[in-house]
Amino acid sequence: MNFTPFRQIGVPNRRGIVSVCDHASNTVPEGIKLGVPEGAMEKHIAWDIGTAGVVERMARRHHIPAHLADVSRLVIDLHREEESKGLIPTTSDGILIPGNIGADREGRLEALYRPYHDALAAWLDERDPTLILSIHSFTPCLESDPCERPWEIGLLYNEDDRAARHAIRLFEEMGVTVGDNEPYSGKQLNATMNRHAEAHGRPYCAIEIRNDLISTEAGQARYAAMIADVAGRVVIALESA
Repeated sequence: MNFTPFRQIGVPNRRGIVSVCDHASNTVPEGIKLGVPEGAMEKHIAWDIGTAGVVERMARRHHIPAHLADVSRLVIDLHREEESKGLIPTTSDGILIPGNIGADREGRLEALYRPYHDALAAWLDERDPTLILSIHSFTPCLESDPCERPWEIGLLYNEDDRAARHAIRLFEEMGVTVGDNEPYSGKQLNATMNRHAEAHGRPYCAIEIRNDLISTEAGQARYAAMIADVAGRVVIALESA
């Protein structure tokens, strides 16, 4: 499989702020057939809707370079550990993914997952950022579990909550409805930041944005500016601690 599973935007300065977007794309590499219903690849199960627009704008307008996935989470979920059962999902939010039943797990790891994470590791090692922003989005209401999710932004973390605590406070001061480890918990879902941030003592903010708020360019611009502002102030708070 001759396919590059990531792209990078901007040239980071050492000790600056960077962003990572594991679910930026709904691209399926040539030769992989998922067999999902028509329209499924535009749903939240295939990618984190709106996040590519947010991180691209942060890179180009707010000087926060980005490392983005360029492959759908339905092909391989880059925000999971290699041994995770959900790495190559066979169902997602009630939708069957027949092409993943019996898929070549090792082949996808070697062609897509490992190159993505190896490149990210090298990128971060070279730049030694003061703060990593891990940008995701969540759907307001799951089809398989139709409960309302009221948060506009959620901050996720596992063991290292240094940056998240500052970010939660700063978003609240802006009037944003913030979830503390909501709608997911970073204690269970924090694979990329566990590996590339916590394991190296790097401060990070794993940010979940409700996807209906960033489904348009205007929404993406608004949240990119807001997150960039908060990130800059988080760095100041961390350096003053």
